[in-house]
Parts: sequence; C-alpha cells; structure tokens
Amino acid sequence: MVDMKLEVDFIPVTDVDRATQFYENLGWRKDVTPPGIVQFTPPGSWCSVQFGQNLTSAAPGSGKGYLIVDDIVAARDSLNSANIPISDEFHFGQNGKESGLDPDHNSYGSFISFNDPDGNNWVFQEVTTRLPGRVQADETTFSSTTDLADAMRRASVAHGEHEKRTGQEDPNWPDWYASYMVAEEAGAPLPR
Repeated sequence: MVDMKLEVDFIPVTDVDRATQFYENLGWRKDVTPPGIVQFTPPGSWCSVQFGQNLTSAAPGSGKGYLIVDDIVAARDSLNSANIPISDEFHFGQNGKESGLDPDHNSYGSFISFNDPDGNNWVFQEVTTRLPGRVQADETTFSSTTDLADAMRRASVAHGEHEKRTGQEDPNWPDWYASYMVAEEAGAPLPR
C-alpha cells in the first residue's frame, strides 16, 4: 500500500478577506500560495486548509473539521484569548452528549467546538494517547516542540514509577524514555 497523507482540505467561505482575518486571529500560519488561493496551517499540523473564490462548490458554512489537542483546557483558553466564541466542554456518556469534560479524562473523551464567520464548524478533541495502530511506531514524529516536551514529561513520570517498581536507578533512562514515547504515540503497550 502506498502512503497517502492528507495535505489540504477546502473550506467554503463567502468573504475571503473576512475568513483570512479570522484564521490569522486564530493563530494559524498563513502559507505562501498562488494568487486567488489562501492557505492556513494550524500550529503543529501537517495538513492545511485552503479557501478562495470558486475553489469548491460546497455551500459556505457547510465545512466541518476535527482538530486534536493534547490539552483541551489550554485550547479553550487560547480561543478565549483570541475572542473566538466557543462551546462549553462536552463528552459522550451513557446518555449521549453530556456537559463538561470527560469525567475519567480519557484520551479521545473531551471536546469543544467553534465556528468560523461563515459557520464552518471546527471540533477540538483531546487526544493524549493514540489508539493502537493509529500511528506507526517506525514513523513516530512530534509535530511541535510542545508535543515533544509534553511526551518527555509523561515519560519522566512513568520512568520514575518504573524505578520505584524495580528499586534501582536506571542508567539507561534515555533508551527507556525513547521506547516509552514511541509506544505511547503509536498506541502500543507501554514499557513498565
């Protein structure tokens, strides 16, 4: 099977200038593009979005996208500081969609959402540990220094527990950290 990586998705908008201002205010990177096309890339993302006149036949406001973050509260605070109206936190429980963060703080469990000026909907989902098989262990990458630093912090805490269990200081901690971080990102069993 040939690798297929999503590069760009189109957002249907009515006013290109207004959409440009919104996504700049959101803190997304404006990329260099040919005339008539505006492209933005969310921080840490390998995939971008484009809009412009006649790029898609979809109705403005009909777009829907998912963004993952490792800290939903920080994402909410970031949107609040940019004065972007957002939903309250929600999760899915026994009765369907419920108010508040996932009570068990499960990965994939907490959400917030917001709309751009045309009504295109974006959902933030908190993902702290990937499901098995979602990321190939031999292709593990960290998309930002923040993601890498957070992974190192989690590995440090887990390694401290490892040393408590073994009752010995581990001089090979860099290899243990690396194994832990790759396994966590790939959703594989974690070293103990």
